[in-house]
Amino acid sequence: MRGLVNYSFYVFCLCLAVNGARAQEPEIVIEDVLDTPDVAPEEPETVIVHPDFEPYLSSNAVFWEQFTEGWRERWKASNAKKSGTEDFSYIGRWAVEEATVFPGLKGDKGLVVKDKAAHHAISAKFPEPLDNTDSPLVVQYEVKLQNGLECGGAYLKLLTEDETLHAEEFSDKTSYQIMFGPDKCGATNKVHLIIRKKSPVTGNYEEKHLIGGPRAAISKLSNLYTLIVNPDQTFEIRINGATAIAGSLLDDTTFNPAFNPPKEIEDPEDTKPEDWIDDETMPDPSQATKPDDWDEDEPYQIADPEAFKPEDWDENAEDFVPDPEAEKPDDWDDEEDGEWVPPLVPNPECEEHGCGIWTAPSIPNPKFKGKWVQPRIPNPEYKGPWKPREIPNPDYYEDEKPATLEPIGAIGFELWTMQNDILFDNIYVGHSLEEAEKIGNATYVVKIDIEQAEEKASRPKVEEPKAPLTTWEQFMQDPVAFSIQQTKMFYTFFQRDPIFAIRTYPETAAALGIAIVTVLSLVLSSIVTLFSSKPAPVPARAPTKPDSKAETVAEAETEPVAESADATPTETTAKRRTKKN
Repeated sequence: MRGLVNYSFYVFCLCLAVNGARAQEPEIVIEDVLDTPDVAPEEPETVIVHPDFEPYLSSNAVFWEQFTEGWRERWKASNAKKSGTEDFSYIGRWAVEEATVFPGLKGDKGLVVKDKAAHHAISAKFPEPLDNTDSPLVVQYEVKLQNGLECGGAYLKLLTEDETLHAEEFSDKTSYQIMFGPDKCGATNKVHLIIRKKSPVTGNYEEKHLIGGPRAAISKLSNLYTLIVNPDQTFEIRINGATAIAGSLLDDTTFNPAFNPPKEIEDPEDTKPEDWIDDETMPDPSQATKPDDWDEDEPYQIADPEAFKPEDWDENAEDFVPDPEAEKPDDWDDEEDGEWVPPLVPNPECEEHGCGIWTAPSIPNPKFKGKWVQPRIPNPEYKGPWKPREIPNPDYYEDEKPATLEPIGAIGFELWTMQNDILFDNIYVGHSLEEAEKIGNATYVVKIDIEQAEEKASRPKVEEPKAPLTTWEQFMQDPVAFSIQQTKMFYTFFQRDPIFAIRTYPETAAALGIAIVTVLSLVLSSIVTLFSSKPAPVPARAPTKPDSKAETVAEAETEPVAESADATPTETTAKRRTKKN
């Protein structure tokens, strides 16, 4: 029997080995080295090359800035007081330095905001004023939010060429033509485009805000912002070379307020006549009093008069009873904790029938009418909603070319931000979109690949998940536990779907089948052996003549004698002879 059991266990292990070898076949095919260690070799660290910065020479830019040597001669930080304050001024510091977060080109410097929660202002004048009459206006610059941006701006202003530009320090009071760039604070996140236009009628400036500006690119990498204003009165905003929004300046729904004011406006001096009736309905004079049969005190719902208490309802039983299985805690002290009371549990008797005081269910009250309100009828004197009459707009003018701006003499950053280390670089202002694209390809495209590599290298390394163990590997780790687990799983699935269980665990099914066959074989073999066995015959002995009675007795006591069929199991023939003598 022990041999059969060992044979069954051998067959079970053989089935598992075959299944494990089948699962490992793909690995064996591609394996070239037999002694390969289990631990995967560490990947070599990626070496990121930072090429040296080379200045780009722009041939036809009105203003081109890479913050190379001589930038201090072009840029001037402002110490002017902000409007509405006496003591407050632009105290934020500026610096020109290389990027410290995800750097790109070696030696590539930019203008950096250095202080948190401070007002900053700096400007640079153009060599010659820019006039975009009948010419495109292209503005492009890079923004790198090295510490992100939670609340603050990173936009620029194109300043109007006038007397104040040269007589006063740059501030929020300085006249500008365009404000363009990202701005974020709280839920606000957009790229501003504000065009400031002067009314030829009133002489007042009005800010035209782009409606639905695109979302700003908030990341620690460099982002390229491009604005194109064309002489055909169209505009376009690009972010990192891709169009984010485009439209027409003449579209009344694109900017607020529109570039052209309405031809007519409501008369500010017009008032609504006293006899003007703008109530569409009026109280019904024929139903001025509440009807006599109207009872406002009737409830909304009443008890169902047709309902009755069930026969098995027990009003004397409590909904909750002390828990009969609850026991007083061993550490309960009646003197300190008070008398122990078992917790309440739902009354098990109430699960089959209702308990407690019975009340009839509520139904809508057919007599309910609610509070009486005088009915209303259409008003025969209704004239409709009143509005002031339209009059010609005295400030109306038609600007057929809103893209044409006043001469621009400088560029400036006037900002407030809660994050520092905002870097500006590669600022282009001119008339050539082709030149701006060349600049972007020569500067932004080159550095962004390096910055992205730096950003990727800074991410925490995530270990790849290990390949699951094969069936044979799981068996070799703990044969007994694995066999028990496999048997449990097979039995669980076998109860639901025997075919599925056999297909899913073929090796377990085979091993169990062999074990069952082995056990049945052992049982049947034992039964056959039990019923077919007979006592073995004892060979007869030749009789001998004893010399004396004593020798005969001694011989009978020492030599085995075959029992007769009538003898009892505990009595021998020799003893019977001794007694007889």
